[in-house]
Amino acid sequence: MALRKRLITILIIALCAGGVYAAGHFGLPIRQSEETETEEDSLFGHRETLYLWYTDEALTDYLNSVAVAYSEYQDEVRVMPVYTSGREYLETVNQASLHTEEVPDLYIVSNDSLEKAYLAGLASEIRLPAGVSAMDQWLPETAVGAVTYGEKQIAYPFYFETSCFLYNRTYLEDWARGQIEAEQDEAAAKEAQQQIDDGREPETESAGDGGDETAIADGGQETDDAGAAAAGSEEEAVEERVASALPDTIDDIRTFADVYDAPEQVEAVFKWDVSDIFYNYFFVGDAIDVGGVNGDQANSIHIYNENAIKCMRVYQDLNQFFSIDTKEISYDGVLQDFMDGKIVYTVATSDALSKIETAKEEGKFAYEYGVSMLPDVSEELSSASLSVTQCVVINGYSVKKEMANDFALYLTRQASEQLFARTGKLPVSDTGDTYENADRLAFLQEYECSVPMPKMIETSNFWVELEITFARIWSGEDANSGLKTLSEKIMSQVVGGEYEEAYIDVPEEVEEEYVDEETSDEESGGDD
Repeated sequence: MALRKRLITILIIALCAGGVYAAGHFGLPIRQSEETETEEDSLFGHRETLYLWYTDEALTDYLNSVAVAYSEYQDEVRVMPVYTSGREYLETVNQASLHTEEVPDLYIVSNDSLEKAYLAGLASEIRLPAGVSAMDQWLPETAVGAVTYGEKQIAYPFYFETSCFLYNRTYLEDWARGQIEAEQDEAAAKEAQQQIDDGREPETESAGDGGDETAIADGGQETDDAGAAAAGSEEEAVEERVASALPDTIDDIRTFADVYDAPEQVEAVFKWDVSDIFYNYFFVGDAIDVGGVNGDQANSIHIYNENAIKCMRVYQDLNQFFSIDTKEISYDGVLQDFMDGKIVYTVATSDALSKIETAKEEGKFAYEYGVSMLPDVSEELSSASLSVTQCVVINGYSVKKEMANDFALYLTRQASEQLFARTGKLPVSDTGDTYENADRLAFLQEYECSVPMPKMIETSNFWVELEITFARIWSGEDANSGLKTLSEKIMSQVVGGEYEEAYIDVPEEVEEEYVDEETSDEESGGDD
């Protein structure tokens, strides 16, 4: 299987590179002008040069600043960040490695491309310097698994993306205060009625007999202290009530939606992009397995199973409750609706943090918000979000692997504390004060429990097919047959021939409320 994978990978990249012999022919990035190059050569002529490739333009200023800082830290090496298009990225890296003198010594790529990179000779096993503890000692298990292939760590985890639960905190606090006040009013009314029923006069506060000025002054101080204590107690009660409104399960969202008296501008209690698998995946993330812990094992694929079927049925039922049109929805649209105060709960990626903060600074977001981990599907069915880890890979074609390895470690560990502040991206390495913020910490906690994108070439179309399956089930198609068909298609690709799953009979569950009512009626009849 490994030999077959390697031959397929080499063939794919060779076909992409075939007939291309010069940078100008295949659009390799132009690093700098001759004038700039001359100036740099004069300044850094005694240093070895490392070329770092990347595809996200938002990293440009940050990487340039890290390169300068590293040159002060390591005076024998200079680093040249090189921005290039993300289209057919690995193929372009391969072409540059074979046909140019400025070989990309290291490059940034998502973890799902690591198998392809390694089999093509474009990724080397990392070598931690003496004195640096094993990666699993200072990184989340999710990150280590994301960069592990064939029991080898072939990249350094850099930053990640996953999805979390985003909520309008202002709405929840207003709801909490309303609930508390209503309960206090109800309790006061019951107490007053009880006093009347007992033939007592309703109790009223007395001003007292007065007293000397010192006593009055002391009494005033006591009143102030009591008021402050009452206010503190009230805020604690509000905080507890808000926490109770954050759902542990999907059913909790439905329960809250039933009792929530929404402000006029609120159009939906819960709304998310049901058309994008990244925001849907948490429904089945804990129920299916594609590639095992490290996402690289073709013999560990379990898509069609009882729990997955149950999870997808819960997902399908939400269409009846929240009625979201997959053809009209988009993530950007949902996030804008949230910032406009039209949504109480949604599912968002970490880019929402920077966008919301910018909107607040511009006066376009008038609320407080919060982030928490995604709810479980039910009390019996756990959830797990999908994550993508951007990694720094050391090119197998580089002749400066040791220097590249040292810089990769510096970039992803020592220099990562300014990553979020400069780029809005969340670092895998928990350094500095990035995660002292509760909302960012929630994303890190979700990432630690997430499922990394698998690396296997045979399942590269799995996400497209799963997204199609989600859309069909959301629209009413049978969850059981949908997952069975998906599994058979993916497994046929893996084994290289036809594959048929044994049918799993999972009876439809009776609605819990209906069962409770029936039980209640039976008990009532028995008493009569």
